[in-house]
Amino acid sequence: MAAARLLLRLAGRLESVNFTQSVCGLLGAGQGPGPWHTHCSLERGQLVLSSHSFPGASERLPIQRPPFCPFVALDQKPGGSRTELPTDRGVDVGVAVILQSSDQTVLLTRRTSTLSISPNVWVPPGGHMELDEEVLECGLRELQEECGLQLPLAQVSCVLLGLWESAYPPRLSWGFPKYHHLILYVLVISRESQKQLQARIQINPNEVSAFMWLGPDVATVVAATDGTETPRLLQTLQPSLCATELKGDGGTQPLALPVSTLLRTTPTTAEDKERVSAGTKFALRLWLQHLGSWR
Repeated sequence: MAAARLLLRLAGRLESVNFTQSVCGLLGAGQGPGPWHTHCSLERGQLVLSSHSFPGASERLPIQRPPFCPFVALDQKPGGSRTELPTDRGVDVGVAVILQSSDQTVLLTRRTSTLSISPNVWVPPGGHMELDEEVLECGLRELQEECGLQLPLAQVSCVLLGLWESAYPPRLSWGFPKYHHLILYVLVISRESQKQLQARIQINPNEVSAFMWLGPDVATVVAATDGTETPRLLQTLQPSLCATELKGDGGTQPLALPVSTLLRTTPTTAEDKERVSAGTKFALRLWLQHLGSWR
């Protein structure tokens, strides 16, 4: 199926975004850490963004990119060559679901080691938004495809959290980017408890190798990791968390996951170490802000 389109409203005109262009940069992002804010219109088949309000804009959302964004690095590199980047593609739109249980924990999944994009990385369930999909429709489809969870629309509520500009490889030091996404994080609030949801999860072994639930205390520590210091709250946590891992026979088994694994940052050299993605940490901060737990 065809993927959803990303369009920017620049100087009053709708323009598509080329693969080689930084979305945040086109929207006027400076050199600071962000996040910035963008007005957006969400319709079937397209996501329209603008730094200014426009007719039809229904949301104003935070948008951010990592400080090591390869497209920024290319712009800053004197005589930087883009000849190895695709010129016939745009920026893909993705949706990632922050699924919140009734007892205020959220679900993260570990991508399998065989995936071509971000293997072994912890992320929320998500994927490409198709041309004929609404945001929540896409998120719930991906949740069912990856985790076997079918959540009726009438039994959940939805909050749009923010946008993250993502590239893979994530750093220019890893090589030129081959994938360029704008990810919309959507909070889906379930009426079921973590225990009820856990009992219904059937992970897709082609995409997911493990899953876990984070409460606000652990999420605060993970979201605060910036690679320069260990959050003080780390001292209040146990050294490992309880996760669930897929076994070779298709069953599952408990996994004691070291908290230190979740605090790793994106390495400067190309290595697929298990960690939480930078975009997921951004989404966790937005979730905590929604709960009123982030300062």
